[in-house]
Amino acid sequence: MADSRFGSGRLLVVAFEGWNDAGEAASGAVRALKELLDLYPIAEVDPEDYFDYQFNRPSIASDDDGNRSLVWPGVTIYGPTRPNSGPAAGIADDAEISVSGANGANIYLLLGTEPSRGWKTFTREILDVVETNEISSIVFLGAMLADVPHSRPISVFTSSENPGVRSQLSIERSAYEGPVGILSVLGNAAESVGITTMSIWASVPHYVHNAPSPKATLAILDKLEEIVDVVIPRGDLITEAQAWETGIDALAGDDDDMASYIEQLEQARDTVDSPEASGEAIAQEFERYLRRTGDKPGEGTAGDEPWRPKE
Repeated sequence: MADSRFGSGRLLVVAFEGWNDAGEAASGAVRALKELLDLYPIAEVDPEDYFDYQFNRPSIASDDDGNRSLVWPGVTIYGPTRPNSGPAAGIADDAEISVSGANGANIYLLLGTEPSRGWKTFTREILDVVETNEISSIVFLGAMLADVPHSRPISVFTSSENPGVRSQLSIERSAYEGPVGILSVLGNAAESVGITTMSIWASVPHYVHNAPSPKATLAILDKLEEIVDVVIPRGDLITEAQAWETGIDALAGDDDDMASYIEQLEQARDTVDSPEASGEAIAQEFERYLRRTGDKPGEGTAGDEPWRPKE
């Protein structure tokens, strides 16, 4: 009998740059996996079909030989076998993942820019690749800006629309209502055809939203490792995360307003995390935080000083 546990078959890990990727944390996690695994492009979408180049502009870059070329926005799926390869080429069709751990699945990756248009057609094209490669589970990675302090562990929220996955992994169903990104569209479509899905989202401090957040990337990889039961080498991420936190500490040390604001976030976080915290105490602390800032959650990212709450 086939193993029905989430991630026991072929697994696709998905991240899109853009709206779903605060601090480049989600795309950074997939890039880290791509560097570790022996993967090759198995499918790409035609950027002409899905991108508005005035919104997602192509860029120009030079290679090691000094040749300049255009790089267009796009989406690529990577798999553990070369296209049109097989035993004759000396490559097994079911090449196992090269990270260590008890997980027996193959890992596939999807990485690219969130498309600007044609989401329904885009979704059908991606699912065709998923079904052709017999992928049975998908993990969606995302990151959002939030009123959280950089000096505390990054908050990570896991959820699934699939009751069986929620029961197996002891995770929640998201209660969010509002605008969504391509992750939600893909997830809904995948579940409708019997592909199990879950999501991992990290909270990135909104006051440093202009810079990549290796600490959030590390938190996503930690949770992914736990969910799919693999051991993922962290490389330089731990050192980079420490340097990121130290750098923000230095900025706050030169700005009393920023330091005071971060201290308020720390107090609110510590109240929520304390063992004796009750629901009422958490609510009271949150109300005090809002009164101090004169702000509402999620509205502190505008202006030339993104860390400063709106007046």
